[in-house]
Amino acid sequence: MYDLLVVGAGPYGLSIAAHAVAAGLRVRVFGRPMAFWRDHMPRGMLLTSPPWASDLSDPQGRWRLDVFRAFRGLTGGDAEPVPLEVFTGYGLWFARNAVPGTDERTVTRVAPRTGGFEAVTEDGETYTARTVALAVGLLPFAELPAALRGLPPALVSHSSRHARLDRFRDRDVTVLGGGQGALETAALLAEQGTRVRLLVRADRLRWERPWRRPPWPPGRWYAERPGLYRRLPERARSRIAARALGPAGSWWVRERVEHRVEVLYGREVAGAREVPGGLRLETAVRRGGSAVLETGHVIAATGFRPALGRLRPLSPELRALLATGAGGVPEVGPEFESSYPGLFLAGPVTAACFGPAARFLHGVPFTADTLVRGVRRRLRTGPAGWPLPPAHDDGAPEALPR
Repeated sequence: MYDLLVVGAGPYGLSIAAHAVAAGLRVRVFGRPMAFWRDHMPRGMLLTSPPWASDLSDPQGRWRLDVFRAFRGLTGGDAEPVPLEVFTGYGLWFARNAVPGTDERTVTRVAPRTGGFEAVTEDGETYTARTVALAVGLLPFAELPAALRGLPPALVSHSSRHARLDRFRDRDVTVLGGGQGALETAALLAEQGTRVRLLVRADRLRWERPWRRPPWPPGRWYAERPGLYRRLPERARSRIAARALGPAGSWWVRERVEHRVEVLYGREVAGAREVPGGLRLETAVRRGGSAVLETGHVIAATGFRPALGRLRPLSPELRALLATGAGGVPEVGPEFESSYPGLFLAGPVTAACFGPAARFLHGVPFTADTLVRGVRRRLRTGPAGWPLPPAHDDGAPEALPR
């Protein structure tokens, strides 16, 4: 039986595993390292996070992004965005050095059992552990507008479904959204010769200013103090989450969009139907009225909506035991432990409790360090109903980490 199973091998999962290994825990990590970044982000993309806030985390700080760049002889300073290809290479390098032996199989089911949990892999093999950290990232939470659900993927897709955009070259594409994902997708499409337009609900686009340290403006203390954010009343957290870090584009993508991409402001898709050659979109105009347009494909860069029901690896009986807050998102304690003892959650699904930092790489170090402390505490105390640890051949109980 393992001390900890980590489900997910993105930045959060790998960093949690690195801290757990350093703490002497018996750990197994499942997932294809950096799969979301390798398989679901378009080539040519640049990271939104500044270089100094794009590190994965290990306790000694040995495997930082700047160390990787120096090791590989790569150029680029704190004022330049990090290319996707550099970041994915960095994540794989981190995994090889800090978390060797990652199991690339997908976990299809996590269920409670006496003394902890069992996890079943895609090929039917079962593993047991005293604790589980679920770090499934963003992909399970991709959100499509209601008017587009049920339409074929050949006509409608979420922006997270495209590692390559070249199949849209010389076609007509409509991108929905006014955030970084929509703006950069539109820029990449335009640069390859796609006829592209943006549909934006707001009356204007918002652009972030060039980076400075710290990565967030000083007034946004909640991004730097996730532990303090969690102590706020739920109503205050919900209000901040609704206003904080709204849709905006990075400063370096602005010139690639303005005067190069058609932008239709104050529009929202109210209906859609398939027509020869693509889709007919009925759009509601914010200032009144409606408009119709036809397009070959819609890419919805409409974000992600974490919810308990989308945490598919969790068995139905385990999901039923989890307490949820506003929006049906699982509640977690100060060390990222869910209401079910021994089950820990990490990444964007915890943003409702720990704030916007949990949606970005900036939240990785705090999460990894805090969560592993919680795992060690849980291993020492054990939840109600856990039996004694299994005995060795000499009859002595197996020692738990201190």
